[in-house]
Amino acid sequence: MEATTLKALLKHNNQVPRYTSYPTAPHFSDAVDSETVSSWLSTLDDGTNLSLYFHVPFCKKICWYCGCHTKATEKYDPVATFVSYLKKEIEVTASKLQAAPSVTHIHFGGGSPSYLQPDDFRDIMSTVRAHFKIAHNCEIAIEMDPREITEPKVAAYAQAGVNRASLGVQDFHRDTQKAINRIQPLHVVFECVSLLRAYEISDISIDLLYGLPHQNIEKIRENVRIAAGLSPNRISLFGYAHVPWMKKHMQLIAEETLPDGKQRLLQFEAAREALLEKGYVQIGLDHFVQPQDTMARAYLKGELQRNFQGYTTDKAPALIGFGPSAISSLPQGYYQNTPNNRDYYRALDDNDLDIARGLELSDDDKARRSLIEHIMCYQRIDVARFCEEHGINHASLGDYMAELTPLIADGLVEMRGSEIRIKTDAAQVSRIVCAAFDAYIQPQAAQHSQVA
Repeated sequence: MEATTLKALLKHNNQVPRYTSYPTAPHFSDAVDSETVSSWLSTLDDGTNLSLYFHVPFCKKICWYCGCHTKATEKYDPVATFVSYLKKEIEVTASKLQAAPSVTHIHFGGGSPSYLQPDDFRDIMSTVRAHFKIAHNCEIAIEMDPREITEPKVAAYAQAGVNRASLGVQDFHRDTQKAINRIQPLHVVFECVSLLRAYEISDISIDLLYGLPHQNIEKIRENVRIAAGLSPNRISLFGYAHVPWMKKHMQLIAEETLPDGKQRLLQFEAAREALLEKGYVQIGLDHFVQPQDTMARAYLKGELQRNFQGYTTDKAPALIGFGPSAISSLPQGYYQNTPNNRDYYRALDDNDLDIARGLELSDDDKARRSLIEHIMCYQRIDVARFCEEHGINHASLGDYMAELTPLIADGLVEMRGSEIRIKTDAAQVSRIVCAAFDAYIQPQAAQHSQVA
C-alpha cells in the first residue's frame, strides 16, 4: 500500500455501516409485526426463487471476539429444545405461503450450527424438505467450528445435501487464540478439511480475522500461508470490530494488545498481497476466491450479490430467516425475529411468529439499496447511467458530492464523468462512499465499526 493511500485512509477512518443491507438494521422499527409479515409471505409466488437462513444461537463456549447473537451452554438440552421449536417455525412459516417457491440457497449460521447433533441436523433438513420445494442445484452451506466436527456430523451433512462448508479459523497462533478464548490447534482444522473432502463436501471456505490481539504483519502472512495451503475455494478476511459497548464479553480482550488503525490497514494489505500471490482473486472488500470458483464467475458476469451473510452468488429475491434474531428480506421489506428465546418459543406455541422489528421499503429505499449493493460489490458506479436505468431523478440522490469531494481530493476516489471509481488498494473506502448515498445515516446517532 502506498504511503499516501495509507495516510488518506487513516484520515477518513470513520465509523460507517458494513452495508450487508440497506437500510441497515438500526433503522428497523416495531411498525412491522407478525400480521405484516404474514401478508408479505402470502404474496410470494411459484416463480420467486427463495433463500433460507437458519440461525443457531448456541455455542459451547463464547469466543471473546464474537459479535453474533449467541449463548454459551455446555449442556445440550437447551439446544435440543431449540431444534424442536425451529422445526415448528419452519412449519408455521411454510403455512403462510400461498405458493411453492423454489429454494435455491440454504445457509446455517450462528452461533455454532456445527454444535447440532447429527440426528438433529438431519431432522431439520427433513423438515425443510417436507415443507419447501428444494431446487436440484440448491447450495446448502453450513458454518463450522472445526473443534466440534466429528465424522458422524460430516456424514450427516453429506447425507442431508450440504455442499459448502465455511470454517471459522480466525488465527493459527496460540497467543492470539488464548487472548480471544478460542484454542484451536492446526491439526484440528486440517482434520476437519480432510473429513469434509472425504465425504465429497469440496467447496470449502476459511474465515480469517485481522486486528486481533497480538497479531502483526508477519503472523498475518503466516495465517494466509497456512490457510492457502489447505486449498480452500474461498478465504474471507474480516476485520475484528471491537465494540465492547455492544458485546460485553469483548471487555475481556485487553485493549492494549489490539493493533491501532494504521497497523490494521497494514495487516489487511499484507494479507491481501499474500492472497493475490497465492492466486486468489479479490472480491469486494474482504473475499478472496480461486479463479474457477462460482463467486469469481459471478463477479465477472456482474451478478455478484451482497446480503446479511456478506458476498454471495445467491440471486434469490427473497430470503427467509429462521431462529431467534434472524433477519429476513422479502420484496416488500425486512423483518427480524425476536432475539429472546422465550418469546420466540411462546409465539410458536401459539402457532405464530414473534417479529421484533422490521422496515417496509419505499421506492427510494429500493433504488438506493441497488446502488449501494453495486458499490459494495464492484467499488464503482456510473451514477447517471444508474439513474437512467432505474428511472429515477438524479437530484433525488441528494448532494452526495459533498461527501465524496474530500475522498477525491485525497486520491481515494476518482470521478470519470459521472462514474465513481474507488482506488484498487483502498476498497475499504466503499463503505464511506455508500454512506454518501445513505438517506438514513446520522453519524452521531449510532456507533459502527471503523473503516480500518
